[in-house]
Amino acid sequence: MEQALKFRHELKFFINPQQSFIIRQRLRGLMQPDEHAGPEGEYHIRSLYFDDMYNKALTEKLGGVQDRIKYRIRIYNGSDKVIHFEKKIKKNDFIAKVKEPLTRPMYDAIMAGDYEVLNVPGKPFLMELYREMKGSLLRPKVIVDYVREPYVSRYGNVRITFDKELRTGLHATDIFQPGLAPVRAIDDNMTILEVKYDEYLPGAIRSGLQLEGLIRQSASKYVICRKYLKTNTWEDY
Repeated sequence: MEQALKFRHELKFFINPQQSFIIRQRLRGLMQPDEHAGPEGEYHIRSLYFDDMYNKALTEKLGGVQDRIKYRIRIYNGSDKVIHFEKKIKKNDFIAKVKEPLTRPMYDAIMAGDYEVLNVPGKPFLMELYREMKGSLLRPKVIVDYVREPYVSRYGNVRITFDKELRTGLHATDIFQPGLAPVRAIDDNMTILEVKYDEYLPGAIRSGLQLEGLIRQSASKYVICRKYLKTNTWEDY
């Protein structure tokens, strides 16, 4: 059975350390740390983004196409206990996500070019991925690596995250590669602030985000890391 899509609002901002400090202090009185965060209120995310033979996800984002999709495999805190293959769907200012769990052997098979592990007729999303791998040559392109500090509120189902230390692997595309040492992809001082919510953003939280100079921006981690690779390794899009 195909997963029902739930679209949410998504806003993104680049913020400097001063803005980050002020917003964090305001939100701590309005929201709670995500239950999945560790003792320091953070967890580590590593994603492997895929694109097709035409680099459709990259070119559509750079071209300002409003409705687009991205595929990625994601893990947390470097562990293979939870591995998801995800599709992020964007329609104007709204996003939705479809995902399926992978086992480590399934991941290893995909990375070895054995896409038959995705040929599961009872799983529509896996079948979609299988068709994309076989027909559109969907392939691993870049590792995106960062530390996330998340806050949540049940009012409006709001989730606000501070994504820090954005890094990328250079020539690596295996998220479990021993000794993988991703390099910084943006200025050390910059954080990507993401705001996600359902029908409404509560007034108090909206007020907490009001800062002089805070401007909503396009902040695609995938594009930032692909551009970094192109600049620093002469990768051909």
